[in-house]
Amino acid sequence: MAGTTVACLHGGFAMAQGVPLAESEFTAAAAERMQNAVGASVAVAVKGPLTLSVGELQANLDRIYAFCKANAQRCSAELDAYVKNAAQIIRARNAPVEKSSIRLAVRANSYLRNAQNAMGDKAAELQSRPLVEGLLVVAVVDSPAAIRMVAQKDMDALKVTTDELFELGRSNLASNLQSMSEVAKPVKPGQIGRVIGDYAPSRLLLVDQWKELAEAQGGKVIVAIPATDALFYSADDSPTGLDALFTFASRAISQVPNPLSNRLLKWTASGWELVK
Repeated sequence: MAGTTVACLHGGFAMAQGVPLAESEFTAAAAERMQNAVGASVAVAVKGPLTLSVGELQANLDRIYAFCKANAQRCSAELDAYVKNAAQIIRARNAPVEKSSIRLAVRANSYLRNAQNAMGDKAAELQSRPLVEGLLVVAVVDSPAAIRMVAQKDMDALKVTTDELFELGRSNLASNLQSMSEVAKPVKPGQIGRVIGDYAPSRLLLVDQWKELAEAQGGKVIVAIPATDALFYSADDSPTGLDALFTFASRAISQVPNPLSNRLLKWTASGWELVK
C-alpha cells in the first residue's frame, strides 16, 4: 500500500459533522472510532492531546485535527478514512512481505519522525534517504490492506541490504506505473499540468523518464508535490512562474487531508534541484 468550509460555533465549541473540535473531545472521539475500527483484540487508549496508543503503535492526530478545523464538512469522513487506514495497517503488520510489494514513497521529514515515534523507543531505524531539503524517500510495503513503512523484520524476511531494498522499490515503481508520456503531457508557460495517484510524487525518483517532457517544454520542468497523491508541473521558471506554482501548491496543501510539501523542484538530467 498504501484525501472547505470553516466550522461554525455551536453551544460554545466547534463541531464538524458531529465531531467535536476541542482537542480533548476530538481525541476521545477519535479513540472511540479507532477502537471500533480495530476491534476488541487491539487496545486503544488516549496517551495525551491528539495522541492515541493503538496496540503497540502510536497514532498522532495532529494533521487530521488541523484538517478538520479547516474543513468542517469533510471532517467526519476524513476521520473515518484515517481510522480505517490505521486499522488496515494493524492488520497488515504481521502479513508476510513479498519483494513485489516494495515501493518507494516521497514524504516530509516530519512523517519519518512520527512513524519512528509510533514504533517505540526500541524499534530499529526505519529506512529512508534524503531527496531535497525537507523531503525524504522512504521504503514502503504496499499490500491490499495498507501502505506501511518497511521495518527491519521485513528486510530480514526479504534478505536484502539497504541498497538492494531501495533499488527494488525503484524497479517496482517503474514496472507498475504508467510511463510519463502517458500521464504527463507538455504544457506551455502559464499552464499547470497534473498527475494524480498514490505514487504520483514518487515519479520524481524515475529521473530519466522526465527527459522527454523536459525536451518538449524547452528543457524546463518545475514540479510541486502538495499532497502524497498529487504532482503538479509547469514549464515556467521565471519569478512570476515560480510564484504562481508556489501559490497554487500552498493553497492545495490547506485543502487536502494528506499534505506533503509546497516546495518547488526543478528537473535536471542528474536529479532534482530545490528552487523555492
